[in-house]
Amino acid sequence: MNKINLLLLSFLLCGMTFAQKKKPVTPKTPFVWEGANVYFIVTDRFNNGDKTNDHTFNRNKPTGKLRGFEGGDIRGIIQKLDEGYFTNLGINVIWMTPIVEQIHDGVDEGTGFTYAFHGYWTRDWSSLDPSFGTKKDLAELVQKAHAKGIRIMLDAVINHTGPVTSEDSVYPSDWVRTSPKCTYNSYDTYINCTLVENLPDVKTESNENTNLPSFLSNKWKNEGRYEKEAASLDAFFVKTGFPRAPKYYIMKWLADYITEFGIDGYRVDTAKHTTEDVWADFRKVCDMAFAEYKKNNPKKVLDDNPFFTVGEVYGYNIGNKKFYDFGDKKVNYFENGFTGLINFDFRNEAKMNYEALFSKYSDILHNDLKGNTVMNYISSHDDGYPYDKDRERPFESGTKLLLAPGISQVYYGDETARPLNIEGAQGDATLRSNMNWNDLDNNRNKKEILAHWQKLGQFRKKHPAVGAGIHNQISGGPYVFSRIYSKGKYTDKVVIGLDLNKGQKNVWIGSVFANGTKVRDAYSGKTAVVTKSSVTLNTDFGIVLLEKI
Repeated sequence: MNKINLLLLSFLLCGMTFAQKKKPVTPKTPFVWEGANVYFIVTDRFNNGDKTNDHTFNRNKPTGKLRGFEGGDIRGIIQKLDEGYFTNLGINVIWMTPIVEQIHDGVDEGTGFTYAFHGYWTRDWSSLDPSFGTKKDLAELVQKAHAKGIRIMLDAVINHTGPVTSEDSVYPSDWVRTSPKCTYNSYDTYINCTLVENLPDVKTESNENTNLPSFLSNKWKNEGRYEKEAASLDAFFVKTGFPRAPKYYIMKWLADYITEFGIDGYRVDTAKHTTEDVWADFRKVCDMAFAEYKKNNPKKVLDDNPFFTVGEVYGYNIGNKKFYDFGDKKVNYFENGFTGLINFDFRNEAKMNYEALFSKYSDILHNDLKGNTVMNYISSHDDGYPYDKDRERPFESGTKLLLAPGISQVYYGDETARPLNIEGAQGDATLRSNMNWNDLDNNRNKKEILAHWQKLGQFRKKHPAVGAGIHNQISGGPYVFSRIYSKGKYTDKVVIGLDLNKGQKNVWIGSVFANGTKVRDAYSGKTAVVTKSSVTLNTDFGIVLLEKI
């Protein structure tokens, strides 16, 4: 072979190599907060992974039904994470009730003696409650969750401390007010007052410098960490320029969980019970902490998503669009620190038919709320009127929640029809029973319910279009619709059919997938080829979840 032929062959081989390198790569599925699938856990009620921490602080007094600590902890969540429970359910965010140190004693709320198992009665924001676990446990949870593509969202309480007891001192008067009790008649009477009797209200309106409460200083000294904590506070106030006001102390302590552990978001409790500028400042502190974490831990950063905040503005619903109306004042919380708000009316609107529900939500989210989102739920820890409280429609509940535009919030046990009516439990305690793990071993129907939620959840997680895409009805009878999500170079398309015939079915898909495209029904696992703008499948189910292969 002469030199010219060798040179030509070399060019040809280089060209082939270059062509191979230019082979298109399937884009990685991005995580999109607007379409997230969140699993909400009352930490104490999910799974007891460490029985040695079940009776910390001598919390052994007799309580009302389901009003004491039951043993659930971070270690229990880690165990289920290791088992693949959340992955199988298609969860990509875990939200836990507050895990900071709670009041040591309890109170009689009129429904029996109650301890702070729920996490909303803070004693010390800078510590974890040993009944929930240790900081080492939290670090392991975040690390393992991130390795599985699951984010961790904690719960932030700034509005109030825990009740005062014989063992739990009241915070100083320049930190909290203990009266009057809120009357909820106007903007002001939601804020400058206590939510209930004996729940000291943090003076979040104050910008006056205050000292650290003496009981907290003494506690830290006894624990051997006073100097470290004091120095960290000094550095925070120098860096931010904020006054040493109560709200900023608390913001600093909550932000520490971001910089130390790399948590991904906060659900904010009782958001409408402070002035909205508090949350604008809290978001600034969180963003600053998240940037610091990413700078210090570049190899642990999941992606370029910003820190996420979702607010509990009790009574807000998606129909309010950007505003919550106090009667004498309207507030736009999306302009004050929040990317999302909890949608308190989904559990009512789930009574609508599929198309009315889905089209309404898609229209509002992609127009009035563009750039923001809502978090939908069918049941929660403090809503006494959930959708399907008797768990008579668990399949429909899963379908509507997991296929609705917006964020889906699965309350622990929704997917296993955990009972919400517990004999002997009063008030919100009946909503907070122990996770019904035994049912999955002994009840075939509960297994089938779980399988339904798993299929829908995995499809939602795999396809941002389900929660964050634009909804379009393709056919009203049988009911078929598409969702399409596009951002930058990434596009995701799905076609979904509901209430279809079981067995042989022809599904009209319009122009979403071109003729000749091979698609898979993620619900049954069967595949087909698009022919004449339709797909023919023979499955045992009345639902299809079509994705391009």
